[in-house]
Amino acid sequence: MWSARKKLDLPSAADVLPGRPARIAVPAKHAVLDAPLDPPYPAGAEVAYFGMGCFWGAERIFWRLDGVISTSVGYQGGSTPNPTYEEVCSGRTGHTEAVRVVFDPKKVSYADLLRVFWESHDPTQGMGQGNDIGTQYRSAAYTTSDEQLTAAKASREVYGEALKKAGRGAVTTEILAAGEFYPAEEYHQQYLHKVPNGYCGIGGTGVSCPVGAGVTARS
Repeated sequence: MWSARKKLDLPSAADVLPGRPARIAVPAKHAVLDAPLDPPYPAGAEVAYFGMGCFWGAERIFWRLDGVISTSVGYQGGSTPNPTYEEVCSGRTGHTEAVRVVFDPKKVSYADLLRVFWESHDPTQGMGQGNDIGTQYRSAAYTTSDEQLTAAKASREVYGEALKKAGRGAVTTEILAAGEFYPAEEYHQQYLHKVPNGYCGIGGTGVSCPVGAGVTARS
């Protein structure tokens, strides 16, 4: 029988929810950047995916960066097709809350995004982030090219050493080639723009990551 305790473990095949064939609809345009949430994206744009706890605050961090074209939130890294938020929160889909980041590599590099990713959350917490506990809050970087995969794994080693020197625990971040990204419900998209005083549990370790460069935030 499924229990709350099991929300700290990825579900077995017998426990995974079946999901549905229909994709959750999202708005055509980003509420802040006025860019498309779904492809096609501008020529030359690249895509990366990050999980770093509650996706509301994580998305805001990325949409504020110069060079980021669009962001959207969704569910990734699990088994259930087109899950709902409630299903993901049950722990029975295997997904983590993720942010899709569409960026112009001529303005902001993938290494820059990795630095923001590592410094903006605590990647040592396993199945949770701060007070948010469960598999859907695990740290993850899902890559869209061999170059991204190599860079992400290398940065994990480098930042892991920096955390170790600072007396922190081992990095638990999942780094894999990106699987299907299932968009979250419309009300989650750019949530902290729509609800400026809404919940945001994002917080870093205070340990600098020695990859990438300084990135500029939009005003």
